[in-house]
Amino acid sequence: MSTTAAHTPVADPHEHTAGFATAFNSGDPDAVVATMAPEAVFVRAPGDPVTGADARQAVADFLALGLPMQIADRHVYVADDTALVIADWLVEGDGPDGTPLRLEGSSTDVLRRGADGLWRSIIDNPHGTTAA
Repeated sequence: MSTTAAHTPVADPHEHTAGFATAFNSGDPDAVVATMAPEAVFVRAPGDPVTGADARQAVADFLALGLPMQIADRHVYVADDTALVIADWLVEGDGPDGTPLRLEGSSTDVLRRGADGLWRSIIDNPHGTTAA
């Protein structure tokens, strides 16, 4: 996995969302995966969590839309080495087939500070509390 400084985990959990947006908007699945812990869970649809290669593929599939993401924290709660981030996001534009597309939601993400002092997501749930 290759990363640049813009796509590495952050030292402050309040900066994670901005770093994630930079990674997402780069269009590089490895950049997004670099913001996640190796054992992270990505929820590709409500009730459908995936890990490992399946998580990377789910990220790649989302990025294949070719549209930028706007995202902003609503809340960041930190307790020791764990943080809960609630963020509102929007992906909007013309999809790969030219059809207008608008996806939005409020994500619920759990971050953990690693031994290196950097924060990575361990649960990335873009669907938040959306029912299954």
